[in-house]
Amino acid sequence: MSTNPAGRPRILVVANQKGGVGKTTTAINLGTALAAVGEPTLVIDLDPQGNASTGLGIARSERKLTTYEILMNEATIAEAVTPTRIPRLSLVPATVDLSGAELELIDTPRRNFILKDALAQYSAHGTSPFSYILIDCPPSLTLLTVNAMAAADAVIVPLQCEFFALEGLSQLLKTIDLVKANLNPELEIQGIVLTMYDKRNKLSEQVEADVRENMGDKVYRTTIPRNVRISEAPSHGLPALVYDLRCPGSQAYIKLAGELIARERHQVAA
Repeated sequence: MSTNPAGRPRILVVANQKGGVGKTTTAINLGTALAAVGEPTLVIDLDPQGNASTGLGIARSERKLTTYEILMNEATIAEAVTPTRIPRLSLVPATVDLSGAELELIDTPRRNFILKDALAQYSAHGTSPFSYILIDCPPSLTLLTVNAMAAADAVIVPLQCEFFALEGLSQLLKTIDLVKANLNPELEIQGIVLTMYDKRNKLSEQVEADVRENMGDKVYRTTIPRNVRISEAPSHGLPALVYDLRCPGSQAYIKLAGELIARERHQVAA
């Protein structure tokens, strides 16, 4: 049963200003896991690298209408939604054209709210078929990331278990606070997910302890392990859950989806 029967999807941004933390991996595998448990999900690729599009098996030649056309007001989200091979999982793809969007939009009115307005139009009158919309952002604070956060209900923060993790997290929290103060007062942190966790490594345990001490219940109980099958999957144009469902990484993303849904239901009940 969908957590969002009213027709308006929950919009969750997957963001971290640092690259290589498992952001896109989390977006596509969490989206796949949500779809697998019966929650129709849309992934919006807002990264000019287009890795989420590639990882979901959408070739560049198939990306006719993308997030670039949406930001340029040349297409609607409804027109750009592309089915993937995973049931109940769709994608709005991205291409490298997005890299020029910031300069092209510099004089555009409401330039921080273009994606918010497009999503509002898409979900008007309860017409969206999705329970969740996951937005995969570039690993930097650009107009693209600001648009995503201005449009979102909440942020999912993938955090790599490494020495500078807390330092990068503090920068991201400042960004979220700025967006909340100036653009989107409803924005909150849905959760922080520890990625590339290696239980054989004392550093992973120390980072986990530090993050949990500082962020408390905001940190998901589920951690995503270092797993070679997760790394291999995108080269086959598949989420890890389709490439190898039984691998530890896939199982972790299934648990994470369950934890996310439980948090969403608790919030609705509250």
